[in-house]
Amino acid sequence: MANTRKSTKRAGQAKKRQTRNTIVRSATKTALKEALTSLKTGDVAKVKEAYKSAVRAISKAASKGAVPKGRAARKISRLTLFLKKKIPAALAQK
Repeated sequence: MANTRKSTKRAGQAKKRQTRNTIVRSATKTALKEALTSLKTGDVAKVKEAYKSAVRAISKAASKGAVPKGRAARKISRLTLFLKKKIPAALAQK
């Protein structure tokens, strides 16, 4: 229990930040899961879109501080390698 006005405010801020981070992390996990499940379908257009949204969600979470930047980089890297291994045409440059 907070004893001063300042500590009450800080506790409220921490709770608000925790809620926001939880929402952002949950959205990131969902986007990542959608990208991995779309890989199983094999549809290149769908895979490209899901990959793009997953990378965007992970990067956004890292920029907001909800996820450490190193972890975000690792997740993006591993997702990209997995995608290149499964469907090389999805990331091919034109």
